[in-house]
Amino acid sequence: MLDATAFLRSLFDTAVAAATPANCMQRWLPRRPTGNIVVVGAGKAAAAMARQLEAQWGAPLRGVVVVPPGHDEECRFVKVRFAAHPVPDESCVAASKEVLAAVAGLSEQDTVICLLSGGGSSLLTLPLPGITLADKQRITRALLRSGAAIHEINCVRTQLSAIKGGKLAAACAPANVITLVISDVQGNDVAVVASGPTAASGATVADAVSILERYGIPVSDNIIEAMHAGAARTGSVVESDLRLLASSDDALQAAALAAMEAGVTPYMLGDLGEDARDLAGEHAALALEIAAGRGPVAPPCVMLSGGETTVPVLGGGRGGRNGEYALALAIALTGHPAVHALAADTDGIDGCGDNAGCFVSPDTIARARAAAIDAPDCQRDNDSYAFFAATGELLMTGPTRTNVNDFRAILIT
Repeated sequence: MLDATAFLRSLFDTAVAAATPANCMQRWLPRRPTGNIVVVGAGKAAAAMARQLEAQWGAPLRGVVVVPPGHDEECRFVKVRFAAHPVPDESCVAASKEVLAAVAGLSEQDTVICLLSGGGSSLLTLPLPGITLADKQRITRALLRSGAAIHEINCVRTQLSAIKGGKLAAACAPANVITLVISDVQGNDVAVVASGPTAASGATVADAVSILERYGIPVSDNIIEAMHAGAARTGSVVESDLRLLASSDDALQAAALAAMEAGVTPYMLGDLGEDARDLAGEHAALALEIAAGRGPVAPPCVMLSGGETTVPVLGGGRGGRNGEYALALAIALTGHPAVHALAADTDGIDGCGDNAGCFVSPDTIARARAAAIDAPDCQRDNDSYAFFAATGELLMTGPTRTNVNDFRAILIT
Protein backbone atom coordinates (compact mmCIF):
# COMPACT_ATOMS: atom_id res chain seq x y z
CA MET A 1 0.00 0.00 0.00
CA LEU A 2 1.27 3.47 -0.91
CA ASP A 3 2.54 5.56 2.02
CA ALA A 4 0.97 8.89 1.02
CA THR A 5 3.17 11.14 3.15
CA ALA A 6 6.41 9.45 2.07
CA PHE A 7 5.30 9.50 -1.56
CA LEU A 8 4.47 13.23 -1.50
CA ARG A 9 7.76 14.02 0.23
CA SER A 10 9.65 12.03 -2.40
CA LEU A 11 7.99 14.03 -5.17
CA PHE A 12 8.99 17.29 -3.48
CA ASP A 13 12.59 16.12 -3.06
CA THR A 14 12.71 15.06 -6.72
CA ALA A 15 11.30 18.40 -7.85
CA VAL A 16 13.83 20.36 -5.81
CA ALA A 17 16.75 18.21 -6.96
CA ALA A 18 15.90 18.93 -10.59
CA ALA A 19 16.35 22.66 -9.97
CA THR A 20 19.56 22.63 -7.95
CA PRO A 21 22.64 24.24 -9.51
CA ALA A 22 24.50 20.92 -9.28
CA ASN A 23 21.97 19.38 -11.66
CA CYS A 24 21.10 22.26 -13.98
CA MET A 25 24.20 24.41 -14.53
CA GLN A 26 26.52 22.20 -16.55
CA ARG A 27 24.36 21.88 -19.67
CA TRP A 28 23.75 25.65 -19.91
CA LEU A 29 27.16 26.96 -18.88
CA PRO A 30 28.99 28.49 -21.86
CA ARG A 31 32.60 27.84 -22.73
CA ARG A 32 34.92 29.80 -20.46
CA PRO A 33 35.54 33.27 -21.97
CA THR A 34 38.97 34.81 -22.36
CA GLY A 35 39.99 37.81 -20.27
CA ASN A 36 39.16 38.54 -16.66
CA ILE A 37 36.05 36.88 -15.21
CA VAL A 38 34.07 38.61 -12.49
CA VAL A 39 31.22 36.72 -10.81
CA VAL A 40 28.39 38.63 -9.15
CA GLY A 41 24.89 37.64 -8.20
CA ALA A 42 22.10 37.45 -5.68
CA GLY A 43 19.40 35.06 -4.58
CA LYS A 44 18.83 31.93 -2.59
CA ALA A 45 20.73 29.81 -5.14
CA ALA A 46 23.54 32.30 -5.84
CA ALA A 47 26.22 30.74 -3.62
CA ALA A 48 25.45 27.23 -4.84
CA MET A 49 25.62 28.53 -8.42
CA ALA A 50 28.97 30.19 -7.72
CA ARG A 51 30.33 26.99 -6.26
CA GLN A 52 29.34 25.05 -9.37
CA LEU A 53 30.90 27.70 -11.58
CA GLU A 54 34.14 27.44 -9.64
CA ALA A 55 34.08 23.65 -9.93
CA GLN A 56 33.60 23.76 -13.70
CA TRP A 57 35.80 26.72 -14.64
CA GLY A 58 38.34 26.92 -11.82
CA ALA A 59 40.73 29.84 -11.29
CA PRO A 60 41.29 32.60 -12.10
CA LEU A 61 38.02 34.30 -11.29
CA ARG A 62 36.77 36.62 -8.57
CA GLY A 63 33.61 38.32 -7.39
CA VAL A 64 30.85 38.44 -4.81
CA VAL A 65 27.37 36.96 -4.47
CA VAL A 66 24.67 37.84 -1.94
CA VAL A 67 22.44 35.30 -0.17
CA PRO A 68 20.12 35.18 2.83
CA PRO A 69 21.52 33.58 6.01
CA GLY A 70 21.49 29.81 5.75
CA HIS A 71 21.74 29.74 1.95
CA ASP A 72 25.55 29.94 1.78
CA GLU A 73 28.00 27.51 0.22
CA GLU A 74 31.77 27.37 0.64
CA CYS A 75 33.43 29.03 -2.35
CA ARG A 76 37.16 29.34 -3.02
CA PHE A 77 37.33 32.48 -5.16
CA VAL A 78 33.93 34.17 -4.93
CA LYS A 79 33.02 36.00 -1.75
CA VAL A 80 29.65 35.12 -0.21
CA ARG A 81 27.85 37.95 1.60
CA PHE A 82 24.75 37.67 3.77
CA ALA A 83 21.89 40.16 3.55
CA ALA A 84 18.31 40.46 4.74
CA HIS A 85 15.25 38.92 3.11
CA PRO A 86 12.39 39.64 2.35
CA VAL A 87 12.54 43.18 3.82
CA PRO A 88 15.90 44.84 3.05
CA ASP A 89 18.17 46.45 5.60
CA GLU A 90 21.63 48.09 5.69
CA SER A 91 23.31 44.75 4.95
CA CYS A 92 21.55 44.70 1.56
CA VAL A 93 22.74 48.21 0.73
CA ALA A 94 26.32 47.38 1.71
CA ALA A 95 26.27 44.17 -0.34
CA SER A 96 24.85 45.99 -3.36
CA LYS A 97 27.64 48.55 -3.21
CA GLU A 98 30.18 45.72 -3.05
CA VAL A 99 28.62 44.13 -6.14
CA LEU A 100 28.87 47.41 -8.05
CA ALA A 101 32.48 47.86 -6.93
CA ALA A 102 33.32 44.38 -8.24
CA VAL A 103 32.26 45.29 -11.79
CA ALA A 104 33.82 48.75 -11.90
CA GLY A 105 36.70 49.54 -14.27
CA LEU A 106 36.38 46.51 -16.54
CA SER A 107 37.41 46.39 -20.19
CA GLU A 108 35.87 45.02 -23.38
CA GLN A 109 37.96 41.87 -22.97
CA ASP A 110 36.46 41.10 -19.56
CA THR A 111 33.30 39.12 -18.76
CA VAL A 112 30.82 39.45 -15.91
CA ILE A 113 28.89 36.32 -14.96
CA CYS A 114 25.72 37.31 -13.11
CA LEU A 115 24.03 34.54 -11.09
CA LEU A 116 20.40 35.29 -10.29
CA SER A 117 17.65 33.43 -8.46
CA GLY A 118 14.62 34.11 -6.32
CA GLY A 119 15.21 36.36 -3.33
CA GLY A 120 17.59 38.64 -5.20
CA SER A 121 15.17 41.57 -5.22
CA SER A 122 15.54 42.13 -1.49
CA LEU A 123 19.21 41.18 -1.31
CA LEU A 124 20.23 43.71 -3.99
CA THR A 125 18.85 46.92 -2.54
CA LEU A 126 20.26 50.33 -3.40
CA PRO A 127 17.69 53.14 -3.24
CA LEU A 128 17.79 55.89 -5.83
CA PRO A 129 19.00 59.32 -4.70
CA GLY A 130 16.11 60.99 -2.89
CA ILE A 131 14.71 57.68 -1.64
CA THR A 132 15.76 56.32 1.75
CA LEU A 133 16.18 52.75 2.93
CA ALA A 134 13.32 53.41 5.36
CA ASP A 135 11.11 54.33 2.37
CA LYS A 136 11.95 51.04 0.65
CA GLN A 137 11.36 49.06 3.83
CA ARG A 138 7.94 50.61 4.43
CA ILE A 139 6.84 50.12 0.83
CA THR A 140 8.17 46.54 0.72
CA ARG A 141 6.37 45.55 3.92
CA ALA A 142 3.12 47.05 2.67
CA LEU A 143 3.38 45.27 -0.69
CA LEU A 144 4.16 41.92 0.93
CA ARG A 145 1.08 42.20 3.13
CA SER A 146 -1.20 43.52 0.39
CA GLY A 147 -1.64 40.36 -1.66
CA ALA A 148 0.15 41.90 -4.65
CA ALA A 149 1.58 39.48 -7.22
CA ILE A 150 5.36 39.11 -7.40
CA HIS A 151 5.61 40.84 -10.79
CA GLU A 152 3.79 43.83 -9.29
CA ILE A 153 6.05 43.91 -6.24
CA ASN A 154 9.17 43.69 -8.38
CA CYS A 155 7.92 46.40 -10.74
CA VAL A 156 7.82 48.80 -7.80
CA ARG A 157 11.17 47.60 -6.47
CA THR A 158 12.77 48.23 -9.87
CA GLN A 159 11.54 51.81 -10.10
CA LEU A 160 12.88 52.57 -6.59
CA SER A 161 16.30 51.06 -7.28
CA ALA A 162 19.70 52.19 -8.49
CA ILE A 163 20.79 48.61 -9.32
CA LYS A 164 17.72 46.78 -10.63
CA GLY A 165 16.04 46.96 -14.04
CA GLY A 166 19.24 46.61 -16.05
CA LYS A 167 21.22 49.16 -14.02
CA LEU A 168 23.77 46.55 -12.88
CA ALA A 169 24.41 45.60 -16.51
CA ALA A 170 24.95 49.27 -17.35
CA ALA A 171 27.54 49.47 -14.56
CA CYS A 172 29.43 46.54 -16.13
CA ALA A 173 30.11 48.42 -19.40
CA PRO A 174 32.12 47.90 -21.54
CA ALA A 175 32.55 44.30 -20.29
CA ASN A 176 30.54 41.41 -21.68
CA VAL A 177 27.69 40.18 -19.45
CA ILE A 178 26.38 36.61 -19.19
CA THR A 179 23.39 36.13 -16.89
CA LEU A 180 22.47 32.68 -15.58
CA VAL A 181 18.99 32.49 -14.07
CA ILE A 182 17.10 30.01 -11.89
CA SER A 183 13.57 31.34 -12.20
CA ASP A 184 11.05 31.67 -9.39
CA VAL A 185 8.50 33.68 -11.37
CA GLN A 186 5.51 32.59 -13.39
CA GLY A 187 6.28 32.84 -17.10
CA ASN A 188 10.06 32.94 -16.41
CA ASP A 189 10.46 36.60 -17.37
CA VAL A 190 14.13 37.26 -16.61
CA ALA A 191 13.36 40.95 -16.11
CA VAL A 192 11.27 39.93 -13.08
CA VAL A 193 13.64 37.40 -11.45
CA ALA A 194 15.54 39.38 -8.78
CA SER A 195 13.95 42.44 -10.45
CA GLY A 196 16.23 42.04 -13.47
CA PRO A 197 19.51 43.75 -12.52
CA THR A 198 20.96 42.81 -15.92
CA ALA A 199 17.74 42.90 -17.95
CA ALA A 200 16.05 46.06 -19.15
CA SER A 201 12.55 46.34 -17.74
CA GLY A 202 9.62 47.49 -19.83
CA ALA A 203 7.92 48.75 -16.67
CA THR A 204 7.60 52.48 -16.07
CA VAL A 205 7.25 54.83 -13.14
CA ALA A 206 3.58 55.17 -14.07
CA ASP A 207 3.20 51.38 -13.76
CA ALA A 208 4.74 51.43 -10.29
CA VAL A 209 2.57 54.32 -9.13
CA SER A 210 -0.53 52.56 -10.46
CA ILE A 211 0.34 49.41 -8.47
CA LEU A 212 0.89 51.40 -5.28
CA GLU A 213 -2.45 53.15 -5.74
CA ARG A 214 -4.21 49.85 -6.46
CA TYR A 215 -3.14 48.45 -3.08
CA GLY A 216 -3.64 51.69 -1.16
CA ILE A 217 0.05 52.24 -0.39
CA PRO A 218 0.79 55.96 -0.07
CA VAL A 219 4.04 57.48 -1.33
CA SER A 220 5.19 61.07 -1.22
CA ASP A 221 5.61 63.33 -4.23
CA ASN A 222 9.35 63.35 -3.44
CA ILE A 223 9.54 59.58 -3.98
CA ILE A 224 7.67 59.81 -7.27
CA GLU A 225 9.97 62.63 -8.40
CA ALA A 226 13.00 60.53 -7.44
CA MET A 227 11.69 57.61 -9.51
CA HIS A 228 11.21 59.86 -12.54
CA ALA A 229 14.71 61.29 -12.09
CA GLY A 230 16.13 57.76 -11.82
CA ALA A 231 14.38 56.70 -15.02
CA ALA A 232 15.76 59.76 -16.82
CA ARG A 233 19.32 58.99 -15.65
CA THR A 234 19.27 55.33 -16.70
CA GLY A 235 21.64 54.91 -19.61
CA SER A 236 21.65 52.22 -22.29
CA VAL A 237 21.72 48.72 -20.86
CA VAL A 238 24.62 46.46 -21.84
CA GLU A 239 23.31 43.55 -23.87
CA SER A 240 23.35 40.47 -21.64
CA ASP A 241 23.52 36.86 -22.76
CA LEU A 242 20.58 35.54 -20.71
CA ARG A 243 20.35 31.80 -19.99
CA LEU A 244 17.49 30.16 -18.09
CA LEU A 245 18.94 27.24 -16.12
CA ALA A 246 15.87 25.93 -14.31
CA SER A 247 12.27 26.79 -13.59
CA SER A 248 9.10 25.40 -12.08
CA ASP A 249 8.52 23.47 -15.32
CA ASP A 250 11.66 21.40 -14.72
CA ALA A 251 10.64 20.65 -11.14
CA LEU A 252 7.10 19.61 -12.08
CA GLN A 253 8.26 17.44 -14.97
CA ALA A 254 10.72 15.63 -12.70
CA ALA A 255 7.99 15.03 -10.13
CA ALA A 256 5.62 13.78 -12.84
CA LEU A 257 8.17 11.22 -14.05
CA ALA A 258 8.74 10.04 -10.47
CA ALA A 259 5.00 9.63 -9.99
CA MET A 260 4.71 7.55 -13.16
CA GLU A 261 7.54 5.31 -12.01
CA ALA A 262 5.54 4.71 -8.81
CA GLY A 263 2.45 3.76 -10.79
CA VAL A 264 0.61 7.02 -10.08
CA THR A 265 -0.79 9.06 -12.97
CA PRO A 266 0.36 12.72 -12.90
CA TYR A 267 -2.20 15.37 -13.78
CA MET A 268 -0.33 18.58 -14.60
CA LEU A 269 -2.00 21.90 -13.77
CA GLY A 270 1.02 24.10 -14.53
CA ASP A 271 2.09 27.38 -12.94
CA LEU A 272 -0.74 29.11 -11.11
CA GLY A 273 -0.78 32.48 -9.40
CA GLU A 274 -4.17 33.37 -7.93
CA ASP A 275 -5.31 33.86 -4.34
CA ALA A 276 -4.12 30.93 -2.19
CA ARG A 277 -7.50 30.22 -0.61
CA ASP A 278 -9.39 30.50 -3.88
CA LEU A 279 -6.94 28.14 -5.59
CA ALA A 280 -7.23 25.65 -2.73
CA GLY A 281 -11.01 25.65 -3.09
CA GLU A 282 -10.75 24.96 -6.81
CA HIS A 283 -8.23 22.17 -6.29
CA ALA A 284 -10.30 20.59 -3.51
CA ALA A 285 -13.36 20.53 -5.76
CA LEU A 286 -11.38 18.89 -8.56
CA ALA A 287 -9.82 16.34 -6.21
CA LEU A 288 -13.25 15.37 -4.85
CA GLU A 289 -14.60 14.97 -8.39
CA ILE A 290 -11.67 12.71 -9.26
CA ALA A 291 -12.18 10.69 -6.07
CA ALA A 292 -15.84 10.25 -7.01
CA GLY A 293 -14.91 8.93 -10.47
CA ARG A 294 -16.09 12.01 -12.32
CA GLY A 295 -12.77 13.72 -12.98
CA PRO A 296 -10.49 14.03 -16.01
CA VAL A 297 -8.18 11.29 -14.67
CA ALA A 298 -8.70 8.15 -12.61
CA PRO A 299 -7.08 7.33 -9.25
CA PRO A 300 -4.41 6.65 -8.26
CA CYS A 301 -3.29 10.03 -9.54
CA VAL A 302 -1.53 13.14 -8.34
CA MET A 303 -2.43 16.72 -9.24
CA LEU A 304 0.77 18.75 -9.69
CA SER A 305 1.07 22.53 -9.83
CA GLY A 306 3.60 25.28 -9.26
CA GLY A 307 3.70 29.07 -9.42
CA GLU A 308 3.17 31.58 -6.65
CA THR A 309 -0.15 32.28 -5.01
CA THR A 310 -1.03 35.55 -3.28
CA VAL A 311 -2.16 36.12 0.31
CA PRO A 312 -3.60 39.35 1.70
CA VAL A 313 -2.30 39.41 5.28
CA LEU A 314 -5.03 40.69 7.59
CA GLY A 315 -4.18 38.78 10.78
CA GLY A 316 -1.21 38.62 13.11
CA GLY A 317 -0.35 34.95 12.80
CA ARG A 318 2.61 33.14 11.30
CA GLY A 319 2.92 31.25 8.04
CA GLY A 320 3.26 31.61 4.30
CA ARG A 321 1.52 31.08 0.97
CA ASN A 322 1.71 27.32 1.11
CA GLY A 323 0.40 27.14 4.65
CA GLU A 324 -2.54 29.35 3.65
CA TYR A 325 -3.24 27.10 0.68
CA ALA A 326 -2.92 23.89 2.71
CA LEU A 327 -5.19 25.14 5.49
CA ALA A 328 -7.89 26.19 3.03
CA LEU A 329 -7.50 22.84 1.24
CA ALA A 330 -7.89 20.89 4.48
CA ILE A 331 -11.07 22.80 5.33
CA ALA A 332 -12.53 22.26 1.87
CA LEU A 333 -11.71 18.54 1.71
CA THR A 334 -13.54 17.86 5.01
CA GLY A 335 -11.40 14.83 5.76
CA HIS A 336 -12.03 12.85 2.57
CA PRO A 337 -10.28 9.49 3.12
CA ALA A 338 -8.82 9.23 -0.38
CA VAL A 339 -7.07 12.60 -0.58
CA HIS A 340 -3.65 13.62 0.77
CA ALA A 341 -1.64 16.71 -0.20
CA LEU A 342 1.58 18.65 0.19
CA ALA A 343 2.13 22.36 -0.47
CA ALA A 344 5.67 23.67 -0.03
CA ASP A 345 8.17 26.27 -1.21
CA THR A 346 11.09 24.81 -3.13
CA ASP A 347 13.52 27.14 -1.33
CA GLY A 348 12.73 25.37 1.96
CA ILE A 349 11.14 28.38 3.69
CA ASP A 350 7.44 29.21 3.48
CA GLY A 351 6.83 32.87 4.30
CA CYS A 352 7.78 33.86 7.84
CA GLY A 353 7.94 30.29 9.15
CA ASP A 354 10.91 27.94 9.40
CA ASN A 355 9.09 25.19 7.51
CA ALA A 356 9.07 24.49 3.78
CA GLY A 357 5.36 23.79 3.77
CA CYS A 358 2.59 21.57 5.11
CA PHE A 359 1.02 18.17 4.57
CA VAL A 360 -2.73 17.63 4.46
CA SER A 361 -4.20 14.23 5.39
CA PRO A 362 -7.72 12.87 5.89
CA ASP A 363 -7.40 13.39 9.65
CA THR A 364 -5.86 16.88 9.58
CA ILE A 365 -8.98 18.64 10.85
CA ALA A 366 -9.60 15.90 13.45
CA ARG A 367 -6.04 16.29 14.75
CA ALA A 368 -6.54 20.02 15.09
CA ARG A 369 -9.77 19.55 17.02
CA ALA A 370 -8.06 17.09 19.34
CA ALA A 371 -5.46 19.79 20.03
CA ALA A 372 -8.21 22.39 20.64
CA ILE A 373 -7.19 24.30 17.49
CA ASP A 374 -9.94 25.82 15.35
CA ALA A 375 -9.20 25.88 11.61
CA PRO A 376 -11.35 28.92 10.72
CA ASP A 377 -9.84 30.90 13.62
CA CYS A 378 -6.32 30.15 12.37
CA GLN A 379 -7.36 31.06 8.85
CA ARG A 380 -8.75 34.43 9.94
CA ASP A 381 -5.50 35.20 11.78
CA ASN A 382 -3.23 34.02 8.92
CA ASP A 383 -1.84 31.51 11.41
CA SER A 384 -1.37 28.38 9.33
CA TYR A 385 1.95 27.66 11.06
CA ALA A 386 0.34 27.22 14.47
CA PHE A 387 -2.39 25.05 12.94
CA PHE A 388 -0.04 22.60 11.22
CA ALA A 389 2.40 22.62 14.12
CA ALA A 390 -0.51 21.40 16.25
CA THR A 391 -1.41 18.64 13.77
CA GLY A 392 2.24 17.59 13.36
CA GLU A 393 2.17 18.17 9.62
CA LEU A 394 4.85 20.80 9.00
CA LEU A 395 7.42 19.91 6.37
CA MET A 396 10.87 20.92 7.65
CA THR A 397 13.75 20.80 5.17
CA GLY A 398 15.93 23.82 5.87
CA PRO A 399 17.22 25.98 3.00
CA THR A 400 17.50 24.02 -0.26
CA ARG A 401 19.80 26.55 -1.98
CA THR A 402 17.55 26.80 -4.98
CA ASN A 403 14.16 28.40 -5.65
CA VAL A 404 11.70 27.63 -8.43
CA ASN A 405 8.74 28.78 -6.38
CA ASP A 406 5.93 26.69 -4.94
CA PHE A 407 5.27 22.99 -5.34
CA ARG A 408 1.82 21.54 -4.77
CA ALA A 409 0.85 17.88 -5.03
CA ILE A 410 -2.58 16.37 -4.28
CA LEU A 411 -2.67 12.57 -4.21
CA ILE A 412 -6.01 10.83 -4.85
CA THR A 413 -6.01 7.09 -4.19
